[in-house]
Parts: sequence; structure tokens; C-alpha cells
Amino acid sequence: MVEDEMMVSLLVEEILADQKCVVVGPFDRIEGALKAARMERVDVAILDVNLAGVMSYPIADILAGRGIPFLFLSGYGDSAIPTAHPDWRVCSKPFKSMDLISKLLERAGGVASRV
Repeated sequence: MVEDEMMVSLLVEEILADQKCVVVGPFDRIEGALKAARMERVDVAILDVNLAGVMSYPIADILAGRGIPFLFLSGYGDSAIPTAHPDWRVCSKPFKSMDLISKLLERAGGVASRV
């Protein structure tokens, strides 16, 4: 999980733990998140779009290259998705727990244990 807002990060971790997911991270800066995207074993990833002023698109590119599905969390809504990547998906902040879980499962093909 990549999220730089501590309260959002804690909330997402709690939601995922309730679903018996193992959380990898959270990563709050681009450098650590890039390294994790290259090396960590995950079923699906959650990415905040804006990490302290730096867009997380390079992380998404790495994950896509590895065949790892991901979901953006963003207050920008659908406008957070670059036009060059219409297949990328976003869960808008604020969000409901079940909406987040539903969208994650959709991205992961119904199975997600390591996020």
C-alpha cells in the first residue's frame, strides 16, 4: 500500500486487516514505493495518486509491467487517471469500506490476500 496521509493509511490498513489481507507497507514516499513495486510479492496494490507532491504513476507502470493489478486512491476521482491509461481504476476519497474492498477484488480477479 502506498499512502502518505497517516489517517487514511491507518483506515485502509484496518479495512484490509478485517478482510484477512496481509498489508505490505504502507509506503509514504516515492523512493520506498518504487523499490517495493519492483521487489515485493503482492496480489494487488493500492496507490495514492499524489505522494507529497509527486505523482505515483511510475509505481503503477512498474506494477503493470509485472502484471500486478492496482487501484488508485485519490481525492481527484476519475480525473486522476492519465488519458494514456484508460484501463487504470480509481477509488475516490472519501470512500466506503465496502466500495474499496469491492474495487480491489475486481482488480485482483476476486482474490487478494497480499496488498
